[in-house]
Amino acid sequence: MKILLVVAVALIDADDRVLIAQRPEGKALAGLWEFPGGKIDQGERPEAALIRELQEELGITVKEACLAPLTFASYAYPEFHLLMPLYVCRRWEGFVQSREGQALKWVRAKDLRQYPMPPADEPLIPPLVELLG
Repeated sequence: MKILLVVAVALIDADDRVLIAQRPEGKALAGLWEFPGGKIDQGERPEAALIRELQEELGITVKEACLAPLTFASYAYPEFHLLMPLYVCRRWEGFVQSREGQALKWVRAKDLRQYPMPPADEPLIPPLVELLG
């Protein structure tokens, strides 16, 4: 089975809310909410991939020192096995904006389960609730 490496981040604002993005129409799992991030390119480090994805998707600049690993997901979809580290980030430059047509929402960690997510993202919620209360 093919292993797909992706990386995600819990951007946390000054009010301890977490940013989630809704997958746009036309993409797999459209309409579900997820943590920002994306695929790790061949030969790319997870932190570098996340910095690139955040610039492309949200228009923000993140320094590697501001990324702290929190947990990871390992999930078997029918077509591939997904491995996804989740980082926490509280500092970035610029203003978060949707650059790929995705809806964005700032949510309290305890309320994340109110938003339907892909099965691989769901195990990432408890560590965030524990971190943010």
